[in-house]
Amino acid sequence: MGVKITDTTLRDAHQSLLATRMRTEDMLPIAPDMDEVGFHSVEVWGGATFDTALRFLREDPWERLRELKKRFKKTPLQMLLRGQNVVGYRHYADDVVEKFAQLAVKDGMDIFRIFDAVNDLRNLEAAVRAVKKAGGHVQGTICYTISPVHTTEMYVKMAKELVEMGADSICLKDMAGLLHPYDAYEITSRIKQVVKLPLQLHCHCTSGMAEMACVKAVEAGMDVIDCAISSLSQGTSQPPCESLVATFEGTEHDARLDLEQLAPLADYFAEVRKKYAAFEGNVKVDTGVLLHQVPGGMISNLVSQLREQGALDKLKQVLEEIPRVRADLGYPPLVTPTSQIVGSQAVLNALIGQRYQQVTKETRAYVQGHYGAPPAPVDADVQQKIAGEGEIIKDRPADHIEPELEKAKSEAGSLARSDEDIVSYVLFPQVTREFLEWRQAGGGLEGELIAAIAAALSHDRRKAEAGPAGAIATPPSAWRLAGRQRLLRG
Repeated sequence: MGVKITDTTLRDAHQSLLATRMRTEDMLPIAPDMDEVGFHSVEVWGGATFDTALRFLREDPWERLRELKKRFKKTPLQMLLRGQNVVGYRHYADDVVEKFAQLAVKDGMDIFRIFDAVNDLRNLEAAVRAVKKAGGHVQGTICYTISPVHTTEMYVKMAKELVEMGADSICLKDMAGLLHPYDAYEITSRIKQVVKLPLQLHCHCTSGMAEMACVKAVEAGMDVIDCAISSLSQGTSQPPCESLVATFEGTEHDARLDLEQLAPLADYFAEVRKKYAAFEGNVKVDTGVLLHQVPGGMISNLVSQLREQGALDKLKQVLEEIPRVRADLGYPPLVTPTSQIVGSQAVLNALIGQRYQQVTKETRAYVQGHYGAPPAPVDADVQQKIAGEGEIIKDRPADHIEPELEKAKSEAGSLARSDEDIVSYVLFPQVTREFLEWRQAGGGLEGELIAAIAAALSHDRRKAEAGPAGAIATPPSAWRLAGRQRLLRG
């Protein structure tokens, strides 16, 4: 049996390269052609797409899902679900998680890749139950990172626990592009020895190792790999689909996809990408990620924060501070929302000059256990400094959250026309209210004009904010780490 391929172009690829700004109107025309390719699944939803659709594009994300489902008649649709965070940035009550899963399945979602930022599997329980109840496919997810406590044994143990929770498949999610090819081989081999479910690999190309990691993982038995159409691949996105299809062609791992069928897709998205040029980041291989472990999208946010403070010269100090903050907080993987928590705190520490003299409310909530149990204990001195003698949550954080749907229904009032509107309101109250009011008023400007104005404003802002040209050099110690302490061998 050859390797199967999930295409990420309609979700993670444009999230990673184009600030999640691709509009539904640019997805629908090509969807029938993508449906004919023979992908294992197509990732189209979740992650930041939900928030961005409402906040910036004036689009209903639920409507996007329904329209895509009409066009993908053969290929399963897939989404990224942040466990108890759903598609937001905090934990929501169980009634919200259950309703979201029910509506997502009803509107066309098939496969739910469910993860938790700190790998606390208690934060997956409600989502797994809800998706199973609604009839969806549960892909239990392991967030990959490197630290003294993240070992192969830990990942194997998590895989077994995900099976026990009821997962239908398992995903190894390398959101920062840190996965060494030989570690990919070892982890895949070890998990496949004890878990009989399909295993899928998700990598970003940030460090330049993703394609090699995919090849070694497939050689070790990886069943499915994530790729993006070449014209929206690499950089901080996923590996190019066509390249890996060609790599495995004629071998026992042959994906059996037609390169000639993929070529028009690449041409189409190459043209689409031009429309969103104003939202392009500095897309390149960044081996510095091997040292600071900061995903590419997170670096762009840090640059923006520092630029607003007139402190772009502090970037090097912030990147050096991030691993220290991460260690203090128990080595959380850097993925939403922990990447924002660690990054924002590192910025504060660097700007103020005294560590933890000022802390964000999210950092305090993290230390108090509101995001779950960290992979390792929080440093005792840091915990005392941030939380003092306050209570630390030891049980499942969502057990402390009251049901939220009825209150949201009351607050949204006549603006909400459906259960989907109410769930959107719970997840993003202010953003959704503005969207619903705009919709009720008749919708205003056409989408294409909104996109054009947004692009022009973004271009003008970036031009005004741009500092002296120049790249950030990769510290020599990054290469030492790449060469390195083999933390996953223990």
